Amino acid sequence: MTMLSHKQYRKKNEGFTLVEAMIAVTILVLSIAGPLFTANRALVAAEIARDELTASYLAQEGVEYVRAMRDDTYLSAYQAGGSGASAAAWTDFLTGSSAGSVTPCRTAVCTLDPARSMGAGSGFALEPCPGGTCSPLYLVNNIYTEQGGLSGAEVTPFTRTIQVSDISANEVRVVSQVSWTFHGSPYQITVTDHLTPWQ
Repeated sequence: MTMLSHKQYRKKNEGFTLVEAMIAVTILVLSIAGPLFTANRALVAAEIARDELTASYLAQEGVEYVRAMRDDTYLSAYQAGGSGASAAAWTDFLTGSSAGSVTPCRTAVCTLDPARSMGAGSGFALEPCPGGTCSPLYLVNNIYTEQGGLSGAEVTPFTRTIQVSDISANEVRVVSQVSWTFHGSPYQITVTDHLTPWQ
């Protein structure tokens, strides 16, 4: 076994010290990067959950609004009285031209703006999307609306569509869908309900 001189021994140890320092730095970086990555993923998951909750409320609001339109049509028919009020109200709800009709949404995708009057047609809450493409919702005074020209309107990532399809003569399916994009990934919440005539 050969003996190393003091200088040779020091040089040999200096090389090991540099390698040890690099290993220590690598371990330190990994120990810091891991929790930072986890915190970032937790923040992203919280933002996605927030958007999903908002979207589910907006989709449910769409179904509830169409149900309220049906109920309003029936209440108006019953107030007017006469025989066959129930059948007349159901027909008016499906195919009428009154404010409580879903006529345009049976053939096209509609949008819902509760800040407008209830019903279908120009200026009403339930309207066909122009060209089949609905515009995003705006947030104004804690109300989601499609009226971006209002004072203080902030555009949101959410787009809501409503579509009504016939199941039978006495049943329709209402599909309310809210879609949005977060960090380049598309998301969507759909709420479906079936409406029948009052008896």
